Amino acid sequence: MVLKMNSLLQIKFFRFLTPVIFSLFVWSCDSGKDEDPDGLLPAVNLVNQAYGTDPKQTLDVYLPAGRSIEETPLLIYIHGGAWIDGSKSEFIEFQSLMGKSFPGYAFVSIDYRLFNLNNGNNKFPTQENDVLKSIEYIMSKTAGWNISNKIILAGASAGGYLALLHGYKHQDIGNIQAVIAFFPPTDLAPFYKFNSITSGLLTGLIGGSPVEQPRIYSATSPVTFINEKSIPTVFFHGTTDTVVPISQSEILKKELESVSAPFLYKSIPGQGHGFTEATYATLIQEASVYLKTVLK
Repeated sequence: MVLKMNSLLQIKFFRFLTPVIFSLFVWSCDSGKDEDPDGLLPAVNLVNQAYGTDPKQTLDVYLPAGRSIEETPLLIYIHGGAWIDGSKSEFIEFQSLMGKSFPGYAFVSIDYRLFNLNNGNNKFPTQENDVLKSIEYIMSKTAGWNISNKIILAGASAGGYLALLHGYKHQDIGNIQAVIAFFPPTDLAPFYKFNSITSGLLTGLIGGSPVEQPRIYSATSPVTFINEKSIPTVFFHGTTDTVVPISQSEILKKELESVSAPFLYKSIPGQGHGFTEATYATLIQEASVYLKTVLK
């Protein structure tokens, strides 16, 4: 399997969608609570749990069998799609690989409100705020789900960007332990200059160019908030990425090095905005091994 960006990326890039029929994989539980939190708990999937009033403010929860507050950490996945497209179903593409490399983890995949290119609704920081709100909701539920409140954030492309932004800017919102990001935007001002697509999108999303809105570009760039106390970061980028240039990850690497913050970074030769299944499997496993060495 190779995840590739199709021709629609000329309008909607960062898109990671594989058609999935949810009913083949998950079942819905409206209560969002374990029926028997004191017993040997079975695996449970909680689909379309609302963390807000908007239809896009929902999340899916995957709780493993035999979980406990003491022994079951949580990985939250944030989907890509250029902040204008995509859905939480993207996680299905990675669920098996994540489960193998992070055994015993619970997983949550979140939706968030998308920027509307036609009417300009849901500009930044809508997406940032939805990640905040979803994590606050998740933190209120971890005891009821019988899982730990220790969280790893992960995402690809725009989702990786949102994971990094929250992990660096709002580490105190949620017990965030680390971030995993695939080919993420990291510094929006230079990203604006990449091509006419990025400049057009960011002009609408932010409400102007970096010259017109320098404070917003800074306040919405993950690298702005890096310091010596930044949590461990794992990130990967393809050398032939034509959607998010690898220079965005090189900027991130330089900033983390400058403050001696812990990180694992790999550039992937010959791969672009989306890797082969074998590459994903290898990288996710490497992320797991690295995080075991740096997380207590």
